[in-house]
Amino acid sequence: MRWEEEAYTRKDDEGNLITVEEYERDHKPTGMSRFMSRGDMKLYAICGVGFFLDSYDLFIINLVTPVWTYEYWGGLQGKKSPTYPLLLRGAVNAAANIGNIIGQLSFGFLGDAFGRKFVYGKEMIIMIIGVILVISLPNHLKGPTRNKFWYLFGMRIIMGIGIGGDYPMSAAIVAERSTLRNRGRMLGWIFSNQGWGTLAGSIVTLIVLGCFSSALKAGHYNELDAVWRIQIGVALVPAFATLYFRLTMPESRKFKQSGELSTFKAPSIDTLSSDGSYTKDPKSEIREVDGAGRTASVVEAHVAPPTRDVQLKAFFVYFSEWRHLKTLIGTASTWFLVDVAFYGTNLNQSVLLAAIGFSKGNTEYDTLLKNAYGNLIIAAAGYVPGYFLTIYFIEILGRRWIQIQGFLITGLMFGIIAGDYAHLGTAGKFVCFTIAQLFFNFGPNATTFIVPGEAFPSRVRGFAHGVSAATGKVGAILSGVLFNYLSGPTQIGVANVLWIFFACSILGAIMTFFFVPETKGVDADAVDFAECQEAVRIKNAR
Repeated sequence: MRWEEEAYTRKDDEGNLITVEEYERDHKPTGMSRFMSRGDMKLYAICGVGFFLDSYDLFIINLVTPVWTYEYWGGLQGKKSPTYPLLLRGAVNAAANIGNIIGQLSFGFLGDAFGRKFVYGKEMIIMIIGVILVISLPNHLKGPTRNKFWYLFGMRIIMGIGIGGDYPMSAAIVAERSTLRNRGRMLGWIFSNQGWGTLAGSIVTLIVLGCFSSALKAGHYNELDAVWRIQIGVALVPAFATLYFRLTMPESRKFKQSGELSTFKAPSIDTLSSDGSYTKDPKSEIREVDGAGRTASVVEAHVAPPTRDVQLKAFFVYFSEWRHLKTLIGTASTWFLVDVAFYGTNLNQSVLLAAIGFSKGNTEYDTLLKNAYGNLIIAAAGYVPGYFLTIYFIEILGRRWIQIQGFLITGLMFGIIAGDYAHLGTAGKFVCFTIAQLFFNFGPNATTFIVPGEAFPSRVRGFAHGVSAATGKVGAILSGVLFNYLSGPTQIGVANVLWIFFACSILGAIMTFFFVPETKGVDADAVDFAECQEAVRIKNAR
């Protein structure tokens, strides 16, 4: 398996400048390649495994939490209500998302400043280390049980840094190596592995519980210690399998060519002479390129790559323009709003299933089994199909339409449950949660990942995507920590928390309408290239 170049770049293999139209004309897919080419398949395998693991590691906590509750917080001593403190549980659940913010910002920035090749694969190493440290929790750790969970909190932050780094890097790499006509679909395919990761978590849990069923039914609940370590540790197998291919990735031509434009935005490059004429840096020129019956005004990139300080400043120079900053505000705010509801639901789905009476059992084993079945049904009926609806319709309906309708329908489902929480039965609530999961993924959970990967040029794409994703994770942390606290019987309760999710969904639809552009069929690098041309022409005309 090797990396391949498929995406449009300004130059062909011979170094001649070409337009988007010429590229599209000369690279029309045929046969099965219209669905997914060999290059796409390889890209999907290498980058997709990362998102499978990201989802598995993030959301397996939802299935591990009940096991921890029984093993460490009194569930096995005959207590009807285990005493896993709500705020501590929320902190441990949110720890990976705290690490996500660090990873998304740092890897996004480093990926733009030093290149994709420099950083890709390192995030997987950090994630592997984090997972190993989590499953190595020493049971002999002295002090109260809380000490063990503060250890888990810290190790899950490390794991989360690796997971977070995968978001901007995989998004940027897929966008830069996909063709214009299939870019949204490829980003959707890669992100759909989040659904498979969640589904795999439920399946692994059922298998592991089945393997330990005899011991657990016999009351040997000390075996739960092995159950949760296996649940989490399974992720190491595909992680090691994909590590080599990430570490050996070559730099993409599209990223290198886009980075060259950062120099044209630097104030020191272009100057005006004393007579008002435009003076160009000797490393760059504006010229007419003739050939094949066309004439195109282009900015020819200089021979040497931009200096490191120019690349470091590119993000701030690019977003000093309101039209670009407006888009970043849109992608970041909508990701924040969807993650409040999405992570509030998914990190606490076991809590919600218990609250609506779905996962009640006569024994701890029965409760864990029903909880795993409930998560599996929601994942299979709602979570995973939503991604494939996005993949199918994204190049037909566009990103904005899918995002707006997804926000509105998930908001409707939360409103129905919250508005009639006292009277709506277990089956009704379960169906509404499943529909909400379907339209999270045939909606804003998928598109808030896809749009930042398409809306910004390659030279700032990693950090812009990282900023958007990190803002979203702030919402995930707030929801993960506060959900357990606010949903308690002495606080506002589950129904009112769902009203908060409803408000976030409606606001998300509004922000999408006013701030998020349609990126279907738009090449941000070509737009950036044209903006640079126009900026140079304006200076030259002064």
